[in-house]
Amino acid sequence: MRSIFSEGATMDAPEQMTDEQFEKHALGILHRELGVYGLARFLRVYRAGFGDYTDDRHAWLQNITVQELATELQICAPPSVPHSS
Repeated sequence: MRSIFSEGATMDAPEQMTDEQFEKHALGILHRELGVYGLARFLRVYRAGFGDYTDDRHAWLQNITVQELATELQICAPPSVPHSS
């Protein structure tokens, strides 16, 4: 039986893949590591979708100011590389 996943294929770096290629690659890794039943369980658990993201987001961000968010982004951002002129 032929697999729909990218087993054994040479892949580009994830940041160079299309979303479709990345999903296929990631599912191939899950299939390889978890097996068929583990992959099916993962898809059932993480693709079912539940809750209301908008309500959850408002609750998470309720007491955060724009300044606090900007500070967090600066902390997490990689150092900038100077541009050569």
